[in-house]
Amino acid sequence: MDKPPKSKPLLRKTDAPVRSRPRKHRDPAQPNLPLDPMPDRIEPCLALLKPKVPTGPDWVYEIKWDGYRLAVHIEPKGVRILTRGGHDWTHRFPAIEDAAKQLGVATAILDGEAVVYDEQGRSDFGRLQQSLGGRGGKQNSFDAMFVAFDILYFDGHDLTGMDLMARRHLLEGLIPAGGEGTILLSEEIDADGDKLLAVASENGLEGIIAKNRHSTYRSGRLGDWVKVKCTQSDSFVIVGYERSSVAFGGIGRLLLAALKGSKLVYVGGVGTGFNERTAIELREQLDKIAIPRAVVDTGRKKRNAVYVRPKLIAEIEYRAWTHDEKLRHASYKGFRDKQDDATIYVIEG
Repeated sequence: MDKPPKSKPLLRKTDAPVRSRPRKHRDPAQPNLPLDPMPDRIEPCLALLKPKVPTGPDWVYEIKWDGYRLAVHIEPKGVRILTRGGHDWTHRFPAIEDAAKQLGVATAILDGEAVVYDEQGRSDFGRLQQSLGGRGGKQNSFDAMFVAFDILYFDGHDLTGMDLMARRHLLEGLIPAGGEGTILLSEEIDADGDKLLAVASENGLEGIIAKNRHSTYRSGRLGDWVKVKCTQSDSFVIVGYERSSVAFGGIGRLLLAALKGSKLVYVGGVGTGFNERTAIELREQLDKIAIPRAVVDTGRKKRNAVYVRPKLIAEIEYRAWTHDEKLRHASYKGFRDKQDDATIYVIEG
């Protein structure tokens, strides 16, 4: 497999690649730890979305990857690859499974993201999904790589109670910085957080992740990890589409909804981001679940509208919201799969 192209944000002004700090050698006087039973699954630590980058000596930074969150379990009996929702997708990522077997460790749980790169070295969610055959597809992805950003269990020891820097030390020992292959290290970037976000925006990346260097690994969205996005990207329910005689697949615009309280509410449409392949796939999926009337109030009557059951979830990139809670400058990125534990956007208030 070809090495992915370098990503410009990971270069300093001198064009020297940014690398994680050198690993210190283990103190031989350090006592051995008792063995811990290996858990079947660990609920992931999730990043809390914030509008500003946290700064100061307590925070370290990484690029935000645009893919599927996975946990790679390396066990005595083999490798298991679990989605964020706990579904076994080992068979969907055979290249990652094979690479995990070659890491040379008896037991480990790696936390990271499955990604597919574009020509500029940026992770591309749409390409990853296409490599899996689209929403509900049955294809296995031989193109996906695994970018590891944490290690939760290692060589018989539970690491979730250790601070981030101690876990990072062990992760870098297992997956060296600047390596090649299917399993790569998500490298820390020693930079000012605000400047890094600006560079990420200039280079078309989704955003950055800030992590508290003193934090233990705690499941849930508790603020130990923070994500700051260059552009907004969230999941919305597709409630219909408008037919078009000139657009790809005959889809002029998707009609979208979000949650407000316990009810779905209409948040506008999206008519860009499709290519011929994705539009045809969308049309096939949507026509299977067509219904006579909309499940939400879409405002004025829409010509040539086809309404569907609210079963399909789309990842949508957008710039802002209008005063009446509609998406602005929206673009379709791809389907989200239920097994990826997709979370529908919730409108507060």
